[in-house]
Amino acid sequence: MSSISANTLKTQGVSAIAEALVGATEAVVSVRGKDRFVVMDVEQYHYLRECELAAALAESQADIAAGRFVQESVDAHMLRLAKLP
Repeated sequence: MSSISANTLKTQGVSAIAEALVGATEAVVSVRGKDRFVVMDVEQYHYLRECELAAALAESQADIAAGRFVQESVDAHMLRLAKLP
């Protein structure tokens, strides 16, 4: 993973990001020597979002298969949510 300082980003702008992403999927932006942000190509971002959605779907399917769900009306659901701490 590549790294860009905030000062380099300030002086070079988007070209610093483009350069940091050559041969890397993401780059860390450091501010005052501490890692603060991650930048990536939009294709990499979309790939990660797809992975998150696939994981959420798998978790939901596992919950349904194990019987960990509630089937209720919207009104009953809202009442149940109102009772949660």
